[in-house]
Amino acid sequence: MANYHLVILKRPYLEAILAGRKRIESRFMNTKRNHFGRVLPGDKLFLKLSSGPVCATATAAAVKTFENLTPKQLFKLKEQYNNLIGGSDEYWRSRANCKFGFLVWLKDVQPIEPVRIGKKDWRGWVVLTEKENFGLPR
Repeated sequence: MANYHLVILKRPYLEAILAGRKRIESRFMNTKRNHFGRVLPGDKLFLKLSSGPVCATATAAAVKTFENLTPKQLFKLKEQYNNLIGGSDEYWRSRANCKFGFLVWLKDVQPIEPVRIGKKDWRGWVVLTEKENFGLPR
């Protein structure tokens, strides 16, 4: 059974996903967050514009997780995957000291009629549950 996720994206990244230029979503963090290790191939993603509506869906085709990252390892990830991630040099500099991360290969990206939801917190990734689903369909 697939899990469902709400993924918040800044406009340039969401537009690149919709245009097919960005095929991997990356998340790097200093500490393990609730969603770390909970994204699996086949999971369904709702893509939401930061401060805007949910406007696309996708499926996780593959996922790689990383723990105890070093700046050197992050540089190698940039070299290997940035052509599919589309991160700027500033993006990678800002994550140089992150210890945890994951990459999600995206497939079946579909724009949808924009849906406004009542999300008011700062989380950039939410694992949806029966209790916390923002009214999004399963």
